[in-house]
Amino acid sequence: MANELAAPGKLGRVLDGIERVGNKLPDPAMLFLILLFAVWGLSALLSGVSFEAIDPRTSSPIEVKNLLSAEALTHFLTSMVTTFTAFAPLGVVLVAMLGVGVAEHSGFINTALKKMLKVTPLKFLTPAVVLVGIISHTATDAGYVVVIPLAGVIFFTVGRHPLAGIAAAFAGVSGGFCANFIPSGIDPLLQSFTQSAAQIVDPDIQINPLNNWFFAASSCIPIMLIIWYLTDKVLEPRLNRTHKVNTEEVDVPSMEESTPKEEKAFRVATFIMLTAVIGFFSLTVSETSTLRDANGSLTSFSAPLMQSIVPLIFIFFVIPGMIYGYMTGTFKNSIDVVQAMSKSMSGMSHYIVMAFFCAQFVAAFSASNLGALIAVEGASGLQAMNLSAEVTIVGLIILVAFVNLFVGSSSAKWALIGPVLVPMLMQLNISPDLSQAAYRVGDSSSNIITPLMPYFPLVVVYCQRYVKDIGIGTLISMMLPFSLCLLALWSSWLLIYWSIGMPLGLGASYTY
Repeated sequence: MANELAAPGKLGRVLDGIERVGNKLPDPAMLFLILLFAVWGLSALLSGVSFEAIDPRTSSPIEVKNLLSAEALTHFLTSMVTTFTAFAPLGVVLVAMLGVGVAEHSGFINTALKKMLKVTPLKFLTPAVVLVGIISHTATDAGYVVVIPLAGVIFFTVGRHPLAGIAAAFAGVSGGFCANFIPSGIDPLLQSFTQSAAQIVDPDIQINPLNNWFFAASSCIPIMLIIWYLTDKVLEPRLNRTHKVNTEEVDVPSMEESTPKEEKAFRVATFIMLTAVIGFFSLTVSETSTLRDANGSLTSFSAPLMQSIVPLIFIFFVIPGMIYGYMTGTFKNSIDVVQAMSKSMSGMSHYIVMAFFCAQFVAAFSASNLGALIAVEGASGLQAMNLSAEVTIVGLIILVAFVNLFVGSSSAKWALIGPVLVPMLMQLNISPDLSQAAYRVGDSSSNIITPLMPYFPLVVVYCQRYVKDIGIGTLISMMLPFSLCLLALWSSWLLIYWSIGMPLGLGASYTY
């Protein structure tokens, strides 16, 4: 793979500078520790300040809690272990990787990649990866633990820079979070907050859970195209110039032709896996299925099916992995299977350390109410500007993208700023459906450039598999063009939708 290309242009020099500065930051684990101390200090300084901002969750003025009080420090010490073990991304990553590890080390994934590359033209490899990433968040966080690392393997296998594959998949999974052809749990979740906010003005208003579905589905294509262009024309040439892959240390599968034994094992393992998948999902057909929530929905976050996605990833990777391994001789006994899981876990050791400090910071930031203060004050500031409807929508998108750097949870942000902005925009004759669509645009665009997003350190770990000296600054410099272009493209796409009156979704309108 070529490493020396022409000197960088202006954009390349800017990104190189961002990378140098960013990589001078401490290791992500220490960065979260420093941020934890900063939150403690700020909470102590601001705890005595009276704020007029009203927390919509409690209908009371926001109070910053002093995390350096004796009571708060005692709670921190007594809950430190449970804060870590209850950190949701940790369980998602480790459980999924146990199953993926079996499929990977048995050789099943290797054979699957060979077959996929035979039917996928190389020139369409990038958009294929991006599209899979966009669709993957239908299955909650599966994209982070399956699609992103496999994208690096795929790109490396065909002679392309693996970090370009990881970046493209990351942009699709996280930057395209609110775009999807398939309705997912995020739709009814956001709708519930939008409806309660709108009912402040109109108690009888009803919002359809799929009120943004048409917009979200149509957004997939332009998002895919911009990520495709940036990956192939901007990012990968820069990576080839600046980050050489150490091919001798990378443990990735070879792409030699599969043997007849491997072909037979793959067919049998795949058939059994598909049979298990079909059998399982046949259990969801009945309206009384235990995999549905109390309202009969399969896609809400409270539905048992959605809560079972990660265990299903584990099962549906372990089953074909074990069958393939035993049939090809890769696995001789159960000890080999356990060792495959152990190898997978050994690669997660750095992430586990980062997750410990990340969990403590996230818990402290939430308990301090600093995130709520930033979100509500930002929304109030936008309201006070008294801008035109079009400018206000763009302002909402930019505000959400900024707040997203500090408050990662999509539902938490909307719960905080929705009750302020939805009623305000309704007074400007802007419907709650349009306000929610603008929120979704801002929420997705900056996911990929904030180290405070719980999966951001995990993507750094994926990159370090190929280039050891990768740091936070490297990943931010890689993803910044994606973030800015997605913000501009998606905002323009929404304004175009608005100007020509294309339907946002079921039961949706533009005006109130």
